[in-house]
Amino acid sequence: CQSLPINLLFQLLGLSIATLSTVTHYGLHFTIISDISLESNSYRVIHHAAFYFGICLSMTLILAALLSSAATVRESQCLTAMGFFCFALAFCGLIPAACWRYTHSTEVEDSMMDVYDLVYEEVRRNASSFRRHELAAIHDAFLCCGKHSPFGDMANVESKTCPFGQVRDAGQDCLQQIQDFLKKHMDFVFTLLGITIGFTIYGMILTSFLWFSIHFSSNLDRKGKYILR
Repeated sequence: CQSLPINLLFQLLGLSIATLSTVTHYGLHFTIISDISLESNSYRVIHHAAFYFGICLSMTLILAALLSSAATVRESQCLTAMGFFCFALAFCGLIPAACWRYTHSTEVEDSMMDVYDLVYEEVRRNASSFRRHELAAIHDAFLCCGKHSPFGDMANVESKTCPFGQVRDAGQDCLQQIQDFLKKHMDFVFTLLGITIGFTIYGMILTSFLWFSIHFSSNLDRKGKYILR
């Protein structure tokens, strides 16, 4: 019964991952970039893949916690083994995700800034009303204004797309703002991944110990019992 609070902690951890995945997928900053990005840009694929991975991971952790709780109460070896399998499955998904974070640390950041560069340059060249609204939406979401560029006609673009009342010299460079925002978000995601990996390893150890405890206790209960014929 001492493992029941731990299982509750796993459920809260799974709910936290599901909440973070939902916020990342439906958050204003991310949806604007995803809707504007082209099919050739990798951001939209990463955006959807991160959401589905987070939801599957959270469901796996919650299921593992429920199975472990049921196994503790009923002292079932089968449920304990299923709980261990769920923890192991979550661990096998977390390790590649953490490795991907290291090996592709700038891919998400570069793809988001590429989307902004594309929209900004199209507005600068032909002042398309459709793209101008998209650029203004990005400026409103990230609270930024334009970007540093060697071209001399930037003030005209920014005066039409920057938030009302925001002065160009006082405004934040959008590329830098996107980079800072994403860095903070990814640091938070990576911290949650690290905590989840640690608790997942602990969950595997806990379910293994529970399985052996149930196994040996059931064998001890059989000793000394005789059947009369």
